[in-house]
Amino acid sequence: MTDSELLKVNFVVCQLFALLAAIWFRTYLHSSKTSSFIRHVVVTLLGLYLAFFCFGWYALHFVIQSGISYFIMIIIGVENMHKYCFVFALGYLTVCQITRVYIFDYGQYSADFSGPMMIITQKITSLAFEIHDGMFRKEEELTPSQRCLAVRRMPSLLEYLSYNCNFMGILAGPLCSYKDYITFIEGRSYQLQHSEANGKEDIKYEQMDPSPNIAVIQKLLVCGLSLLIHLTVTKTLPVEYNIDDNFRATASWPIRILYLYVSLMAARPKYYFAWTLADAINNAAGFGFRGYDKNGAACWDLISNLRIQQIEFATSFKMFLDNWNIQTALWLKRVCYERVTFSPTVQTFILSAVWHGVYPGYYLSFLTGVLVTLAARAMRNNIRHFFVDFSLVKLFYDIITWMTTQLAISYTVVPFVLLSVKPSFTFYSCWYFCLHIVCILVLLLFPMKRTQKGRKEQESVQPSCSKKLKQEENAFQQNSYSTTTNSFNQKQEVTRRYSSQKQ
Repeated sequence: MTDSELLKVNFVVCQLFALLAAIWFRTYLHSSKTSSFIRHVVVTLLGLYLAFFCFGWYALHFVIQSGISYFIMIIIGVENMHKYCFVFALGYLTVCQITRVYIFDYGQYSADFSGPMMIITQKITSLAFEIHDGMFRKEEELTPSQRCLAVRRMPSLLEYLSYNCNFMGILAGPLCSYKDYITFIEGRSYQLQHSEANGKEDIKYEQMDPSPNIAVIQKLLVCGLSLLIHLTVTKTLPVEYNIDDNFRATASWPIRILYLYVSLMAARPKYYFAWTLADAINNAAGFGFRGYDKNGAACWDLISNLRIQQIEFATSFKMFLDNWNIQTALWLKRVCYERVTFSPTVQTFILSAVWHGVYPGYYLSFLTGVLVTLAARAMRNNIRHFFVDFSLVKLFYDIITWMTTQLAISYTVVPFVLLSVKPSFTFYSCWYFCLHIVCILVLLLFPMKRTQKGRKEQESVQPSCSKKLKQEENAFQQNSYSTTTNSFNQKQEVTRRYSSQKQ
């Protein structure tokens, strides 16, 4: 067994242990049975134990990065600490990635210690901005989402380490807001959800936590299927075969297009497995409850990281990105896109590339992604309205856009998988840089409709406090709603649900 395979096995074993620990934690250390202090201590110690088991002494980087960031927060103060924490955390992550890639094991893509550091970096920077918003900026300067997520007091060191290094998310995340996490640890999530529903602080009915068991079982089934596909299909369809000399010389263009799509689709199940398992672990611990749907069923997707059906059937580049690595997309929006003063799309893609690592393929993919995003936005703004009035025409439009979206995604992310410059340019050159050229022509021919910065784009990713914004937001937001900021419609549904129970 190679070192890479051993790391993968360690990761799966640790995550399965975390799943069992999550069930035990929810059963025996429920917030109704013990104090939040004990819960903080237990989740932190278990998280550090898993980190040391999986990564050895490299896990010290998690503690060092968190500890220095906390020291910066205390010393610098709320006015500028978000800038210093952002630079330090991202810089520390980058140094570790450079060391790992170019000194130790270039090309060992999976299950390295920088993976958890990427999640911790997200948490450090998110919390720094949330504290800055809550303790320094004026209320009227904040957007609705910033107002909802703002943190009004400095966390203690234990709370900070618990948030960054808890066993539910230290290995594979996902990112969650600090307020949601503290609400879960203190056991206030269900109380806030129910009390807000009827507008009263005094709850008259018997209060019970919704069970996550069904959600956990469903997600574990998805994990099993994803793992099976990864172990069987993925290895038979390597992405590297797209640049094989014999394949390029003998295969026809339809075959090459089909293989490009199928090979990149086969590369996704390993992410489905890791992210869905991480979501199931958090749910098993009791974390991730978003509220009730219109049928009164409990929704455990507060911190879910992907929606597989929307990914595989995406009809636009944006729709794919909105449903892939959702919490990272939210992080990029909150710390970069909605805060920068110029070229927010370009800066957001650059930040995403830097955060992912130092392989050249990442930068080629994300720079290509900038072109594709801008071109797709221009095309959609200028031609989509011609096809939405008639159902048959709309169906034809959806089929064409699905095909082009899947091909564009596959073309864009090939360097992300190949990692190095030479094979990446080999792939693009053998495709004659066709998508790059098409995107440039689209941007030259179609006018870009200017919109107020952060209005339409931010509506698709930001949580909202108000009823009006809730009605305008699309399905992408559903994973980012805080349990303390549910919409008026959802609150009414919970009220009716519990009123019927009381009767």
